[in-house]
Amino acid sequence: MFVDAPTGTSYIDAWVGELAPVRLDRQPDGSFGKQVAITDVPAGTQQVLLAADGSTTAFAKITFHRSAPYYVLVSTDWDFSDPGDQVIAYQNQMHTKHPELRITHFVGPYTFTDPVVTADRQATLVSWLLEQRDTHGDEIGLHIHPYCNFVVHAGLTCITDQSTVDTMDLTGYTIKLGAYDRAQEVTLLTHAGDLFEQHGLNRPKTFRAGGWTATIDTFNALADTGFVADTSALNWAKVDEWKNVGNKELYRWNMEHWLPITDDSQPYYPNHDDPLAMTAPTLSILQAPDNGAMVDYVGVSEMVDILAHNWDGGPLARPTVFSYGFHPSENFSASEQARVDGMAYKLDQALASADLGPVVYTVLRDLPKAFPAP
Repeated sequence: MFVDAPTGTSYIDAWVGELAPVRLDRQPDGSFGKQVAITDVPAGTQQVLLAADGSTTAFAKITFHRSAPYYVLVSTDWDFSDPGDQVIAYQNQMHTKHPELRITHFVGPYTFTDPVVTADRQATLVSWLLEQRDTHGDEIGLHIHPYCNFVVHAGLTCITDQSTVDTMDLTGYTIKLGAYDRAQEVTLLTHAGDLFEQHGLNRPKTFRAGGWTATIDTFNALADTGFVADTSALNWAKVDEWKNVGNKELYRWNMEHWLPITDDSQPYYPNHDDPLAMTAPTLSILQAPDNGAMVDYVGVSEMVDILAHNWDGGPLARPTVFSYGFHPSENFSASEQARVDGMAYKLDQALASADLGPVVYTVLRDLPKAFPAP
């Protein structure tokens, strides 16, 4: 703050919110000024009082609004072993057009077990992921569809009769992750981490289940293997395109298992025995619901509505999260690109770094800092 005061003013004191008063410094041009940290000023409407020369009456009262962050989690789900060069180039463009953007890449371990992906191609994909992490602050997380090539590589028998789309799936792609029990999922998670490390990636600490088909066994397995956060809880009503696809199981399963998850669902620590309960005893895994779903199913206007459900335009009283993502693949359409890009432009208009609003791009591994365990 800088204050121009009448000639003869000796000093000016300022009270910022409930902080202790500070004395402004005289500037070379005769004004008074100081930079005051508001780290300890709580969210909400606050005031600055200014008084001169020891007066007990303020000569000015200035109102300001302190908001908690509106964290935006943008993610990609690697449903296939190789996303393809086109969508990789698109993500490079996104970072150029939106410098604040950070992406949580939920990478599939089948990149390293699918015989179609050569060693050279694996190295290319790893190099690109590391560049995104080290240059843009992106995160490399884990996404598992239980493809048989990965499951067998992990030493397990592949389940093929619990598909969310068909009677059988001999590839394992559409099989519910929850078809595997806790011990088996520990094996899959551990093996995926080993594969990541063997190929030069970090051991993942965050997760999303393929088809969002995580169960309480999944959450316990994640806790068993050192993961810190998951985002499998789905705003299921946003994927109604799946209502009548195949055996209709993907939509039915998600509706049943994530029934309370809606536009305004926020991060929580699930109960040991119930993935939807927040009562003690809780797991060490933060659940950050996928409240914005994926651009495959949700348009920009609908995502903006979800954004607005959690923010009325004023200061937020507590940290809030909006999560949305997309599937990077060779089939990533122009309309899907337009949705991702269109939403990013909307978010750029409310960036905290530009004093335009409370929006802060984040990655999933950082959210437990804002939402500590009870």
